Amino acid sequence: MARILSYEKKDTWIHELSGVTKLLFFLVWCVVSALTYDTRILLLMIAVSLAVNAAAKTKWRQVGAVFRLIMVFMALNLAAIFIMSPYQGTAVYGTKTVLCHLLAGYDLTAEELFYLLNVLIKYFTIIPAVFTFMVTTDPSEFAASLNGIGISYSVAYSIAIALRYIPDIQDEFHRIRNAQEARGIDMSGKARLTDRIRRTSAIIFPLLFTTMERIDMVSNAMELRGFGKKKKRSWYCARPLRRNDRLVLAFTAVFAVFALWFTFRDGSRFYNPFV
Repeated sequence: MARILSYEKKDTWIHELSGVTKLLFFLVWCVVSALTYDTRILLLMIAVSLAVNAAAKTKWRQVGAVFRLIMVFMALNLAAIFIMSPYQGTAVYGTKTVLCHLLAGYDLTAEELFYLLNVLIKYFTIIPAVFTFMVTTDPSEFAASLNGIGISYSVAYSIAIALRYIPDIQDEFHRIRNAQEARGIDMSGKARLTDRIRRTSAIIFPLLFTTMERIDMVSNAMELRGFGKKKKRSWYCARPLRRNDRLVLAFTAVFAVFALWFTFRDGSRFYNPFV
């Protein structure tokens, strides 16, 4: 049964890294991607993200469904940007190269296309990093990582529990869907989209209520055991920083400094090929 974005232990050097290392890499990667609009840096970040994703041996079945949803979201977002601000690229790059006229007040310009391309590339610098982080980090180790960077262990443990429930919810959803299909209710891709949405909604809401009951049971059990009474706690799954962790952290720091220097060295964070 295929699970989406669930941790799967594998024998790779990515999996052997400490959760603190992976979390810091992910956070720095997101910050650099958000700050730069230099196409060359963004393309380099995509290459590194894909290389890391390949090194982690991430399977398409783990991320395929989520990736398709993200692609739809990106397409809608780019369309919304163009509709709300069709000349944002012109304002950013200072030139206007009209390719064709669309509607009143809407000209398709090379500058706008290049700006939207950069927005699209920024998504692809982050998405592989998110997938890699999610499928290579054990939830308990992730909680230890959050606590290791100063976040309260109560909050960190809550996030870990939520991540642990994702595979269980997926399994329960598949069981309910298979039971519905055994009764003759078509929920496959052959059914109409409206029917699939309606029938899936009939599963999701009871599933959410069942999940809330499980969370309440776990919360009560933890409270009975005195969870949160002390200010600090130890972690069974915490990993110490090793040689590869230090190398990755050093690479992250050097790359971040270089990327930001290269981006802002001429006073602008936009790479302008129209000058």
